[in-house]
Amino acid sequence: MTSELINKSSAFNILVVDDEPANIDILLGVLSPHYKVKVAPSGALALKIAQQYVPDLILLDIMMPGLSGFDVIKALKSNPALNNIPVIFVTALGQGEDEEKGFELGAVDYITKPISPPLVLARVKTHITLAHQMKMTELEVKKRTAELQKSQQSAISMLAAAGHYNDTDTGHHIWRMAAYSLKLAMAFGWSVEQALLLAQAAPMHDTGKIGIPDSILKAPRRLDEKEMSIMRTHAVIGHQILSQSDTPLFRLASEISHCHHEKWNGTGYPQGLKETDIPESARIVAIADVFDALTMNRPYKKAWSDEDAFNFIESESGKHFDPSLVACFLSIKAQILDTKAYWNALEKKKEMPSIDEFLHTSAPPSNRENA
Repeated sequence: MTSELINKSSAFNILVVDDEPANIDILLGVLSPHYKVKVAPSGALALKIAQQYVPDLILLDIMMPGLSGFDVIKALKSNPALNNIPVIFVTALGQGEDEEKGFELGAVDYITKPISPPLVLARVKTHITLAHQMKMTELEVKKRTAELQKSQQSAISMLAAAGHYNDTDTGHHIWRMAAYSLKLAMAFGWSVEQALLLAQAAPMHDTGKIGIPDSILKAPRRLDEKEMSIMRTHAVIGHQILSQSDTPLFRLASEISHCHHEKWNGTGYPQGLKETDIPESARIVAIADVFDALTMNRPYKKAWSDEDAFNFIESESGKHFDPSLVACFLSIKAQILDTKAYWNALEKKKEMPSIDEFLHTSAPPSNRENA
């Protein structure tokens, strides 16, 4: 990589900042045969050029009228778009405290005047190489991170689909209820980051259904008590499957899978947890899941009206559901209905967005760049 970098050195841009024309001429003579060089006779002009061209390295004088070199580097380091540019101070100052201050402010090196051309070339080449290698490493890390995220999203999709593989719905249910969960979590005070994690975990809530016989999952009627006892085991099965991973996402998914059928009054399953002993994530998903189940057609029932479904959620406040969450859910009816309409339109067109698209469309507008 280093030899290739040397051969392509002319592709790199260097900004020379000095108020003395003689010093600029010397540095231009040394560097211009090897690099693209721009010059600035003042700190203020240097900052303008840096913002416009974003050089690969800056050679910066300290003692200048107006903005000093120290002022310039402070401004550079406070700008996220410029704070990674390596800065080498070129100065007649040789006192230890000045060098120490420069390094504290973020300089990567010091060159003292009078300028030694071989030394300047060697130092510039070293720091250009280091900065380039760091940039390549960051790009590789981003690439690997994107690959890991893609793999994780594939796992989410597969586990979510596995739980409904033998079910009769189109698969939109799991993402629609995840979108409801996100809206409710945000309205209840969760951060965007936490709510987006919940939205990715929620679709895996029924993963355990993969262990339930087809005859029960596809029964075109209400289940009898024996069948229901078997169906209830899906919460434990899902928890056992998802708890095999120790990542925050799958820990949350495992928690939801295990507890989303618990009830506020303690009559739920599989543990009979009560009130705040039930994880808040599961309490949120429980409301979203029931609302969506009520408003969609099933083999054993027709879809309820939105009004009837909201009324049912309200009637179960303090019994099935957390009263505070019910009140919050009812306060965002408009958001819930907009979300429902969006997903119903996709289902009608037989379209299924990717997880990236789901998160992007579900996140608040101001946070969609990070979704």
